[in-house]
Amino acid sequence: MALFAGGCGDSSAVSPAHTESADAGNRALASSAAQPGAASLAGAAENRDVLSVLSVEHQVDIATGRDGVVVSIAQDEGSLVTKGEVLGQLDDRTLQIQLVKARDDLQIAQNNVKYKQAELKAKGAALTRQQQLRTLGLSSQADLEQADFEAKAAEFDMHGWEATAESGQEEIKRLEIELDQTRLRAPFAGAVVVRYVREGQQVAKGDKCFRVSQLAPLQVQFQIPESSARRPTHGAPVDLVLVSDPDRTLSARVAKISPVIDPSSDSYNVTAELTGKGLSDLRPGMAVRVVWPGAAHTKP
Repeated sequence: MALFAGGCGDSSAVSPAHTESADAGNRALASSAAQPGAASLAGAAENRDVLSVLSVEHQVDIATGRDGVVVSIAQDEGSLVTKGEVLGQLDDRTLQIQLVKARDDLQIAQNNVKYKQAELKAKGAALTRQQQLRTLGLSSQADLEQADFEAKAAEFDMHGWEATAESGQEEIKRLEIELDQTRLRAPFAGAVVVRYVREGQQVAKGDKCFRVSQLAPLQVQFQIPESSARRPTHGAPVDLVLVSDPDRTLSARVAKISPVIDPSSDSYNVTAELTGKGLSDLRPGMAVRVVWPGAAHTKP
């Protein structure tokens, strides 16, 4: 009976060392449960895939090149646009008046150039006659010098009006550039994502007015650790899974590989471009899962 009681007592009692070990294990489990990020990275390493988003290479905010007032909005958010298409218009009335005056001034300068060319031709002929008469002794030295002076003066006047005409042409080009800056154009084909301005709004040079984004070709970026055994090559296939539709798989090929290593993550960036058909319903910003051995997460 004593032996049996002693045996039962040993089986029910727990040593202090055993209790401390169990508490440490419970604390470790609680710590891992409280850190979902670490668990997700571990899962990504096991499943060899990471989350990323679809993107495009060209997406820019279009800013004004001058101060002005928005007088019209040609395209709104969601509109598909072509390269060079006008999205909005600033008030250009003052520039239009200046351009008309500059063209009139240029016409006057060009007419004066033609007049001075004709005058120079006549003065040159008079100088030649005086030189011939002087050679024959039928003209004085004073007459010859006067003819020479008038020919040179006509030449200088002609060059002056030529310079005025050239300056007028440059002034017209400058005004045409400023006029073009009043028209906010799409730099490439795509869609208007954001409209920052409204009609009647006063804007300053450099203010954002529209954001335009390409819709294709779609890309996805992710990181690969330097220690990864599998290294990507240009054109290598990359498998993607649409997060919103896990049953839908997409194909891509490596388009760009960063030549430098990010020291904070010891990884390098890889960009893959989607290929194949049936991509028209996909949009930049959609979440995808990149299936690549050893891939690391990259922020969108």
